Amino acid sequence: MQVAFAYRGRSGVTQTNVGLAVALAPNLRRDRVSFVGTLKQPLRFREAMSALHDVVVSDLRYKPKDKTAYEQWKKAEAEKEAAIRRDAAKMKRAELEKAAKRPMPPGLERAYERCRQQYWGARTRYGTMLSREDPELWRMLMPCDPVITVSPDVLFFECFSADESSYGCLNVEREAFEAQTDIALGTTNVDYSWRLYEHFQTIRSYRETRFSIDPTGFEVQTSADEGAYREEKIDLPQSWLRGFSSLQSAMSLPMRRVPVSREGLYSLITFLKTHKAKSSPRAVRFELTPGAPVKIVLEPWNKEIVLHDTPYPGAKAEVIRTWGRDRLRVLGRLLPLLDGCDVYLLGSGLPSFWVARMGEMKLTLGLSGWTANDWTSGGSAIDQLAPPVAPSNDAMRAMTDAFKQNPTWTLDALATKTRTSAPAVSAGLNKLALLGQVIHDLPHGVYRWRQIMPVTLSAEVIGPDNEETVAARDLTGWKCRVTSDKTDAKGQRTVVGVVEGRSSSELTLDRDDCIVAGKCGCSYFYTGGLRKGPCRHLQALRNKALGNGESGGTLENWFKRFRNS
Repeated sequence: MQVAFAYRGRSGVTQTNVGLAVALAPNLRRDRVSFVGTLKQPLRFREAMSALHDVVVSDLRYKPKDKTAYEQWKKAEAEKEAAIRRDAAKMKRAELEKAAKRPMPPGLERAYERCRQQYWGARTRYGTMLSREDPELWRMLMPCDPVITVSPDVLFFECFSADESSYGCLNVEREAFEAQTDIALGTTNVDYSWRLYEHFQTIRSYRETRFSIDPTGFEVQTSADEGAYREEKIDLPQSWLRGFSSLQSAMSLPMRRVPVSREGLYSLITFLKTHKAKSSPRAVRFELTPGAPVKIVLEPWNKEIVLHDTPYPGAKAEVIRTWGRDRLRVLGRLLPLLDGCDVYLLGSGLPSFWVARMGEMKLTLGLSGWTANDWTSGGSAIDQLAPPVAPSNDAMRAMTDAFKQNPTWTLDALATKTRTSAPAVSAGLNKLALLGQVIHDLPHGVYRWRQIMPVTLSAEVIGPDNEETVAARDLTGWKCRVTSDKTDAKGQRTVVGVVEGRSSSELTLDRDDCIVAGKCGCSYFYTGGLRKGPCRHLQALRNKALGNGESGGTLENWFKRFRNS
């Protein structure tokens, strides 16, 4: 999907007579959005925006060691050897031409192949070098600038990481500003460069900081000042849109809230910084008992962090394991400003959302649970979150009309307004979030109307659900039967079963419950194996072994699963 961005100048922090002025350049291709105000707590804003920037540039995908010097030496040696061979070939060619009395035919095919390999090799090395040597230029090539939304009661900034695995949202209440003027509600992209990040570090508490989304950028209606615009056309990969929308839809579901104190978060981050896991599992395990202190266990060390001052408020005892913990380090710089933290959990292997509370500011960090993922291939745990039944068109139309009247709703209030059951409304909100129309504001417990793109997204743009994953949801009950379930000494779990009455299927799960091997007699597995994701039979067998999807295929049971009732 190609999206056009037009900015009037660049965002920046400038010195004024009374202090600093933070001016964000909005996207002129979108509806007019503006806001001007003076920050009451500039340090909180500086640290929160800096942490948000860390999420944007976060990329924990595997990176090989830097062997630049060694490769240069190898290249020099190869050039010496090639020169010797060229001289020898030149002498031999001259002898052959003299004997044959005709020129040798040129090696066109070999020359073409050599040039092609040289081009693609240089292109790959250039992209890797930019991320390491010139982060500012690399930042300019990021998929999409952050998004800011001005609501009646809050401002919030949203971003997605470079490796498409984590989501960040900074929520700033309007009470954090003084002398608010020139307010235009809406959503727009803002120019957030590496230079702006460096400027943010100059904000201090002893001088006034004025914040503005520059409204003058929307007043230019002629083409005389084209030089003042910075035009960008970015081709957003389908996996970026799918990943961002999938995490948004996951965040729209009811979740368990687990309170975590500042001291508990400090202990967790400190341990992760001083220890490196060399084997699986690499999970954060939450052991939850109603009314008892929350217990966090870091695997594989089984390091226990008991939060004695934060009892679990839930109604059911359970153990939930989540992944993606290395990204929690971005919260480290917020520790001196924290009032506390809340973790929202969907279930084992599913996304988790960490909300850092800093007075009138809250930073939400969403973790998908993996470092790199092809969102368009399906077969991951997050694909199991979709409702089993699509909401009706009448319910979707009623919810859209309600959001046009009021951009902020709670789940129960929206169900009353639309005269629709809570499970159906929850499924509709999940679909609207997947299409980039709605965001779930976890700190305030409300749903807000927010269009992430200047154009309305559709299922065709985001990409349809994986067919095998959709089909696997229906293979429950008697259609899927486990005949053998064994775990070896290394922690690998082998599950054998019969799905749809066909010959037995077999899969192997590692200690993180990820499918690492499998066997199935279907045509999908025969032609692709696990390269395009597991087939519907292996996914159904995994769901059966992990106890997922056994409550039936109705909206009511789907809703109860996440409400934990």
